[in-house]
Amino acid sequence: MYSSNVGPHHPGVQRQQPQQQQQPTIPQPGGFGNSAFYGAGSGLIRGGISAYGEKILGSSSDYVQSNISKYFSDPQYYFQVNDHYVRNKLKVVLFPFLHRGHWTRITEPVGGRLSYKPPIYDINAPDLYIPFMAFGTYVVLAGFSLGLDGNFSPEGLNWLFVKGLLGWFFQVMLLKLTLLSLGTGEALLLDIVAYAGYTFTGLCLAVLGRITFKLSYYILLPWVCLCMGVFLVKTMKRVLFAEVRTYDSSRHHYLLLFIALAQFPLFIWLGNVTVNWLF
Repeated sequence: MYSSNVGPHHPGVQRQQPQQQQQPTIPQPGGFGNSAFYGAGSGLIRGGISAYGEKILGSSSDYVQSNISKYFSDPQYYFQVNDHYVRNKLKVVLFPFLHRGHWTRITEPVGGRLSYKPPIYDINAPDLYIPFMAFGTYVVLAGFSLGLDGNFSPEGLNWLFVKGLLGWFFQVMLLKLTLLSLGTGEALLLDIVAYAGYTFTGLCLAVLGRITFKLSYYILLPWVCLCMGVFLVKTMKRVLFAEVRTYDSSRHHYLLLFIALAQFPLFIWLGNVTVNWLF
């Protein structure tokens, strides 16, 4: 220790400060009386809560996934197409009378259960590529037709887009309600959306005829209505109705006839390219 009577500070010599001794920290007992016991207990509680939470989240995830897969399928499945499939599918939709093959879908074992083959391997499988392309083409052709009539406007094109979506929605609801009326609604929603979307393939042909030669529109529109009705009847009968547990031939026939007849007012409404809400 240095006395407080140390002489003046000399250059190059540092004055040492007195050091204070640190008192050792004495661990205090925890709330449970033992810190080791407390750490082990809290770790056990946290581990239990974590395991229980993972169990709840895992079961909830499995429940949601099982319910989603019950009504939806993998969206990528509906876009597995090629040029050969697109050409043949358009022939089936626009000329169903010429389709000589079967209308049932092909299955294959996947993961211990049967699954439908993708569209690229099955002409009867539904896809979303053709419906989306046909819908976009319908809006473009309808807007072009408005321009030829001198009625084109951004608002009119927007209305045609909304009109097409409403028509697609009505077709989906028609097929879905038909299945529900038969006591089943287990068909995949995207399957129904795809089948309903084929409506725009015939509409594109009719609107194109309206642009090139207006009189041909009145010939093409009834034809595509009839073809779409036949296509939906055969598809619903052989594919979707296969999931119906009870069979009532008379009731099925009436519902199939109703689906076919409903195509005419729907096609007339969508084929009438105007900016009016109805006709």
